[in-house]
Amino acid sequence: MISDRIFGLVTVIVALAYGVSATSIQTSFLADPVGPHLFPYLIAGVMVLSGLIVMLRPDPDPEWPPMRSVGALAVAVVVLVGYAYALRPMGFLIPTALAAGILSYQISPRVVPAAVTGVSLSVGLFLLFKYALGLGLFAVPRDWLG
Repeated sequence: MISDRIFGLVTVIVALAYGVSATSIQTSFLADPVGPHLFPYLIAGVMVLSGLIVMLRPDPDPEWPPMRSVGALAVAVVVLVGYAYALRPMGFLIPTALAAGILSYQISPRVVPAAVTGVSLSVGLFLLFKYALGLGLFAVPRDWLG
């Protein structure tokens, strides 16, 4: 029970810090009527509510996952952090294919389906984000484009 209460308290503290940091978002003269603050405030509010629920109604005896699962989660976190840092210098396609392939391999450890999933997600998401949503993504490193 104590672990759930500690987790709930940490969640509330992080949510409050996130909400306070959202106050520093600058508004441009072309901002929409709702403003840029609403979405972060909603996320912070849901996090505070969730943290309070976990603190007030903890599980009687939480069961921790085995160390193998913790290791898999650690690998996923490292992959996602690496992905965030690799996007700008390497473009969208390569980091997305690698990250999606590695995460897919963690779900089902078969190399060929994981590679196909990674490449398919990379190309599909690039087409969606670039052409359907109009985001300014680079497919490959800018140096390759000349």
